Order: sequence, then C-alpha cells, then structure tokens
Amino acid sequence: MNDPDSGVKPSVSGARDAEDTGRPKRSRRRKGKQKGATSPSAVSLSAGQATGLSGSAERPKANEAGDSTRRNKRRRRSKTAGSENVRPLAPVGQRELPDQVTAEGRRNRRKNRGKKAPRAVPLVAEAAVVQHPAVEQANGERPAFHMPEPRRDSAAHRPADRDVYDAPLYAALDLGTNNCRLLIAQPTRPGQFRVVDAFSRIVRLGEGLAASGQLSDEAMDRSVEALKICAAKLKNRNIRRARLIATEACRAAVNGEAFLERVLEETGLDLEIINRETEARLAVSGCSSLVGREAKSVVLFDIGGGSSEIAVIRIGDNRSSRLANHITHWTSLPVGVVTLSERHGGRDVTPESFAGMVSEVEGMLANFDCPGDVARAAPEDFHLIGTSGTVTTLAGVHLDLPRYDRRRVDGVWLSDDEVTAMQARLLSWDFSARAANPCIGPDRADLVLAGCAILEAIRKRWPSRRMRVADRGLREGLLTDMMADDGVWRRGRHRRNHRGGPRNPAKPEGQAS
Repeated sequence: MNDPDSGVKPSVSGARDAEDTGRPKRSRRRKGKQKGATSPSAVSLSAGQATGLSGSAERPKANEAGDSTRRNKRRRRSKTAGSENVRPLAPVGQRELPDQVTAEGRRNRRKNRGKKAPRAVPLVAEAAVVQHPAVEQANGERPAFHMPEPRRDSAAHRPADRDVYDAPLYAALDLGTNNCRLLIAQPTRPGQFRVVDAFSRIVRLGEGLAASGQLSDEAMDRSVEALKICAAKLKNRNIRRARLIATEACRAAVNGEAFLERVLEETGLDLEIINRETEARLAVSGCSSLVGREAKSVVLFDIGGGSSEIAVIRIGDNRSSRLANHITHWTSLPVGVVTLSERHGGRDVTPESFAGMVSEVEGMLANFDCPGDVARAAPEDFHLIGTSGTVTTLAGVHLDLPRYDRRRVDGVWLSDDEVTAMQARLLSWDFSARAANPCIGPDRADLVLAGCAILEAIRKRWPSRRMRVADRGLREGLLTDMMADDGVWRRGRHRRNHRGGPRNPAKPEGQAS
C-alpha cells in the first residue's frame, strides 16, 4: 500500500515492509527497541506525514508487532511459573546478574545442561536462619540457629562460654563511711573472676559522725535507699554465697547496730560489722594480683571515708597463694577523707590547712610500731600500693582523662615526682575547679585534698620511688576469699568444670594472685 501523499509506506524502526518479507522479521539486537515501538520517537515519518496526520490517524502496524511481543513474553512468564525452568533464588549476599546477560553465563548453561538444579530457598527462610559464629560440630559443619532465640538457650549452645555461664555466682557488699558498693561475680580461670553485675553510690553514711558520735537520719535514709537497690539485684540472681559487710561508720557510731537492724527489716540484707584487722586483710586480698613477683616488700594502704588501713607486707622466697599471709604489721588509723575534711574544712583548703592535716596524720602514724627499714633495705624491690578514691583520682587527673576510666587507671604506675606534682596541682585549684574536673566531680571535690594529706603522711613515713594505683579493694577481697574457701580454683576441679573453655578469655574485672 502506498502513502497517498508520498506513495511510500512509512518505514517503522525494527521491522521491514510487509510487501518485501511477507511477515516482520525479529532481531535479538533490536528486541529492546521493539518495546518502545509505540513511542512517537520510535516511528520515523516523512515530512508530509509529520504535517498531515491528525491525532485520529490510524496507528502504525509496527505497534501491533510491539504489542504482540509483550503478549508473548507475558504468556511465557505465566506458562513457566513453577516449572523446572525456573532458576532458584540464590542465598542472600550471593545473588548475581542473570546468566543470560554474560558470555560466561551462556558457557555455564551449556556446561551444566541436563544437571539437576539446586533447590530454591524461600526468602523467609533466608532471613530467619543465622549461622552462629561460636558453634562448630565435630564434622566441621556449623549448625544453623533460628532467630530469635532466648539468650539463655543460645548461650548454652556455645561450648567456649558454657563454663562461664554455668559457674556459681558470688556477691560482696561493702557499706563504708562514704560509699555503698556491690559486686556479683563468677569464678573463671584460677585466681580470677568475671564481674556479672556491679553497683556503687556515694551515700556519706558517716556525715556528721565525728561531731555527734552517731549516724544522722538523712545519712541513714540515703544508705537504706542504696541498699534497697542492692537487695533487688541480689534477689534477681541465684547467688551461691554472699558476704555483706559494714566498716568504720557503723563501728564508731553509737546507733550503728540499730541502723543495721533497720536495714535488715527494710531490705532483708543482714550486714556484719567487721573489725579493722579483717578490713586490712581484705584490702590486701583484693589487690594481691597487683603485687609483682619481683617485689620483696610492699606497703599497701586503703584510704577510706572514716578510717585508713595500712599493711606492711614482706615476701620471701616462698610466696603463699594468699598475699595476706605475708602481712607482718598492720594498723588502722581512725581518720579518713570524710572525718579529716570535716575537722579541717575540705571546701576551701589553703597550704596552711593542708599542712595541718598532714601533721595530724603523721602524729597518728608515729604510734604505729613498725620497722622503718622496710623501704631502705631494698628500695628497688619496694613500692607502695594505694587502693582508694584518692589515688584513683590522682591517676585520672595525671592521665588527663576526659572521663574516669577504670580500665586505664587500675594498675597504673606513678613515680614519686608525679604524685608530688599532682598533689600540688590539686592544691592550686579552688573548689569549683576541682568539681569541674571529670575525674573528681562535685561529690569528691571537698574530700580529695583530705585524702592527699593522708597520702602525703604515708609517703613521708615510707618513701618510695613509685606507687601503683588499684581501683579495687574490700569487695574484691571478699570475693577472692569466698571463692578460695569453696575451692573453685582447685587444679583438678578447674579442669573438670572448665573443660572446653576459652584458652585466652577476656581479662576479668577482678583478679587474685
């Protein structure tokens, strides 16, 4: 048929004239262009047609070919749905482009022709199955675990952690003059334990005790509220053994026993008041892992809120498994950061008032009957160990930490010159500057210089080239003693209970020598 204007039938891109071929010939290369044959851009018109055809003109026949192509594709898709020719869905993360688009895919199809295709994996199953990285069977295959799983059940399937999760729980609570602290832990490797839960709050139980001789109602209320939190934590755990102690504030107060009866009635916690010798031994037990094998003599001190314990330790060739067995002399000074700051004023401290605090503590140490040659006998084998908020604060300020970090402070060494410099730096700050420091804060800003005065008196009595900082104390000592008494670290029992455990477990929060 000829066009009435030009006598030539309009040519359509992608198909030859029907008069020449009898039927349109399809080409793979032009297959994509046929999809868009209905678009005006796909039709090439003569100049006369471009001006003479109206919107109601007859649609070009090539559009019928495009419609036919789309219909055939829809038929093929619907006809092959669910048949063997459907390519299975690859696992998540392994999907690639269809094989039809690459030469390599065509070669693979020819190579694998006739082979059975793998089973298709539904999308829901892909998202639900998670390979657990820590579980491996004897044949080397890792079993799949369906999520979500309860934490307890999933942990039970991890052989590397099973010994830790099955270990018994121990609890230690220390109600001091300034702080209320709780630790819940599990024994791991010999002499070590893993902290499961912890709590610490400044309660200032001994506030006003030096002047009145008894615990104030406000201080007891603060302490009871903190102890209620500790009681809730203990109630939610299956604790094998616990020891709850109270120290100097309850020892010295006239109403100390009455306060503990109130604690038992309102919280259910039965606290015991320990004597000063027990407190000194527990401090040594808690810090024993920080005493190196090369040390022959050590002076360990714990500057508390109402008292300060000092233990002189001499280690011979035969070192005991319990460092507390090497204590030769000990004392407990009836002074701490709370009582000393209340007597001399801890908010506005001058060099003169600081010297007065140091002089008072030196007078107390003068009555301590202890040989003075501990440090002079072998200065290279002697050092100090401090376990209190005072020394940890000094270490944090020395390290210039943006916020207090126990992992960086515990076990750090400070030289004698560094300690002197840090004390002078704190003394030069006013109360607001001390409170603004992230390692001190407003709760300790009026106590830290009183602690530095006690530390200065100890350093004058036992000069040392270096001091080690311990962010640990009575709670760690309580846990260590309870676990050792129960024999959880006996060599044979440890192998039996910890078979298959990790060879290099993470460093626990508490350790014992």
